[in-house]
This record gives sequence, structure tokens and C-alpha cells, in this order.
Amino acid sequence: MICVSIGRSRHKHMLAEHKHLVEQGAKLVELRLDYISTRVNLHRLVVDRPCPVIVTCRREEDGGKFTGDEAARQTLLREAIAMGVDYVDIEDDIADKIPRYGKTKRIISHHNFRHTPADLDSLHAKLAALDPDIVKIATMAHRPDDNLRMLDLVRTSEIPTVGMCMGDIGACSRILGAKYGAPFTYATFHHERALAPGQLSYDQMVSIYRHDQINADTEVFGVIADPIAHSLSPHIHNAAFAKAGLNAVYVPFRVPADDLAKFIADVPKLGIKGLSVTIPHKEAIAGSLTKFSPAAKGIGAVNTVLFRDGEVIGGNTDCQAAMDAMEAALGEVGADPSPLKGKRALVLGAGGVSRAIMYGLKKRGVKTTVTSRTRSRSEKLAADFDAKAVDWEARGLGDVDILINGTPIGMHPNVDESPVKKSCLKPSMLVFDTVYNPESTLLIKDARDHGAKVVTGVEMFVRQAELQYQLFTGQRAPEGVMRETLKRVIGPVKY
Repeated sequence: MICVSIGRSRHKHMLAEHKHLVEQGAKLVELRLDYISTRVNLHRLVVDRPCPVIVTCRREEDGGKFTGDEAARQTLLREAIAMGVDYVDIEDDIADKIPRYGKTKRIISHHNFRHTPADLDSLHAKLAALDPDIVKIATMAHRPDDNLRMLDLVRTSEIPTVGMCMGDIGACSRILGAKYGAPFTYATFHHERALAPGQLSYDQMVSIYRHDQINADTEVFGVIADPIAHSLSPHIHNAAFAKAGLNAVYVPFRVPADDLAKFIADVPKLGIKGLSVTIPHKEAIAGSLTKFSPAAKGIGAVNTVLFRDGEVIGGNTDCQAAMDAMEAALGEVGADPSPLKGKRALVLGAGGVSRAIMYGLKKRGVKTTVTSRTRSRSEKLAADFDAKAVDWEARGLGDVDILINGTPIGMHPNVDESPVKKSCLKPSMLVFDTVYNPESTLLIKDARDHGAKVVTGVEMFVRQAELQYQLFTGQRAPEGVMRETLKRVIGPVKY
């Protein structure tokens, strides 16, 4: 279940949001009395409540806005209990001052905005001794294993426990709590009005993650990156799971580079079945793998990891997706010989996606030149794939049949940038931009204006995700679902 926190300064706005949320399917809301700027009229807020409520009045030191007299705050909480509200949230340091009464259930809470304590068990035992119906612990995550420790606490607790890590590293704990037995999790009314660090909106929890359907049997997949907030992979993979009727969820995990090896070692404890891998981990993750697919080994970069029978298996779907997309634009996918054979390509960028593409180009007999802003990276990439490296400033298109942008130039919000001048493009070219947000980058627009064939980043992104889905589930991805979902998500943005 999802508890939606409402924090508004006026009673009428809080009532309106409460009513709206119930109409959207919400079954529990938290009324944050500390946000109300006038004298609190509890009767008005709860007498005709359309669904059960948690009444909370949080002090500043606990992440709230209440600055008044502490005795008055505790009186408000007692008044809520006397009115028979469904739940009241009581901080651990005042739990002995507010006795149980009537049918109101007690949530005994503890917040730590600095870190996640090393000894969570002792903290939980302290709260469990304060006559709770539910224990709530919210701490700041600084490392991914803070989530593992918190979720393990939720799983093993005899008292129903809501355990969450705050911050973007901790966002996954808000999604996965239901799998480990948490009675509910918290969300905010709107993603731009989070009441706690890392809090997701009710709409995100429902429409992207299908949180109310997560249970102990739900299979977990995800994407690891740093940063992670921009990733659109959860949208498309979860949409495909929903269409296929699978009890599975795809979760974003922010994993800093220094924590990568520890996170992969912890994966069995989290029950993760497969991961998408992106910047900055595509090459570094090799040290944590026990097996490689032939493509991943040849490329030297991994974008997919499977956890099977104690093995950690690295694969790469970027290469196949890119080759299929370009071959489709030029003729026939998988044709022998490839329509790419004998072409001359210029690859911009020397990162993981460029490695995957150059591996595929070499296999298909393409003469490739690579350039990036760091000459040493270009030279290493060129040496690995029998290509030629040139300075970034010398990136000419005079004898190029295929131009491939493997850099983030042109990505939102820098939509007015292009890695090459429009005047350098030719109608005879195939122009492939791996940037997928926006789909019509300035480079793609310029190429179309010149009559060139184009392959957009959306085409590659969807194809590689569909191949990942097949590796994760053993099934083909539902036809068109990922593409339609991605276009819907990036479509509303106006450029």
C-alpha cells in the first residue's frame, strides 16, 4: 500500500488533495499538520475523511515545519487520537508521553537525516519497546548497502516495519519495501513537492512501478548508474512487464563507482535477477563478472548483467541493437553480406556505446575512424578495433558514408547543440545519433533537411532494451510497448 503525504499551508488545499487522491485510487494519506500555516482545525480535516489517515506533526529537527510550542504539538497529536483517527505518528523521544487510546494505531518513528546507523537492530529494538503498532525508520543513505541493511531489517522484524532510506541512493528502498513485508511506503502528491529526500510521487509509484502489485514473489530487475535520476529505462521495462502480465519490477539503483563491486556482491541478498548497466559502469563492472557473452568480451563493455545459478554473466545488447537499426535503414537486418560492408564510418565519442558500435562495424567490414575530445581515448579505441583515430578538431565528413554520434552532444537540455556543422552533411549519408532524448536532435533534424537517411537514438535504445528484456525473462518483449512508452515519456517536452 502507498501512503501519500499531503503538506499544504491551507486546510482547503489539503482537503482538495485528499479528495483528489482517493479519486485516483489512494487508500491511505498522511496529513502533515506541520505544513498548515494557520491554527489547525483537526475536526475539519478528519471528520468526513474519504479514506484512512495518518496524522503527523513533524518538528524541524525531524524534517518538518513545526516551530511552535512542543506542548502544543503534543496536544494536537492527543487530540487526533481522541478523535479516533486511523493512525498517529509519534516520534520515539515522546512516545512515552502520548498514551494509547481508543482504536487509533501508533506509528513510532525515528528519522536520521545524516546517515544510516551501523546498528539498525538496536535502534529498531528501542522503538519496538515503545508500544507501536508500526515501527517507522527513515535514514539517509550514503551507500547502496544502506538499502540492503534497511530492507533486511523490514524482512526480519516481527512488528510491521516501514523502513526507508532517504536520498536518491535510497529511492529503491521506497519501491522494494513491499517485497520485504513493509505494510506501506510513502509517496508525495506531486514529484515536484517531495516532503522528504528521494520521495517519489504517487503517480510514479503507481504508473511506473505498479507498487500495489509488488509482493514477496515479485522478481526484481533494474538499472545501475551514477547519476540515475534521468534514466527512462524503468518506464519502458515496467510497461513491458505490465503488458506481459509478469510479476516483476524494474528499479533504478544509484551506485557510485566506489561501491560497484560491493553492490554486485550484495545482489543475491536483494534478490535481483538482472541489471541494465550504464555510465559510468559499463567497463568497470567486468571485474565483478564470472562469465561474458562473446559480444561483451569482444567489446570490452557490458550493458546487461544476469544472475543465474551463482554466476554473474555480462552481456552487451548495444552492439546488436545499433547494427540492426543501421541495417534496417540501409536495407535488410541480418543480410549476408551486411549492407554496411565496405562503408566508411566516422564515430564521434570514445565511451561504452562507441565501443559497442565499433565492434559491430568491424565485424561487418566497415572502415572506421573515431574521434573524441580526449585523443588518448580515441587512440585506444581505434587500436582495439583496427580503426583510425583523428583529433576532434579534424573531424571531417568529406569521405564519410556513415556518421555516428556516440557523445551526449544535443541531449536535453542542450537541444540546440550538434557535434557537426549542418553544411558538412550530405544526402548520401546515413546519420545515426545515439542520443534519444530528444528523439529529433538538432543533428537528426539537419540530416533530414539534407535528405540523408537517419537512425535515431530512440530506435537503438528501444532495440537494446527489447533484447535485454528477452535476456531477463526468456520471452520476446511485447510488440511496440517499449517504443510507445518511450515516445510518450519524452514527447511532452517542448524544444
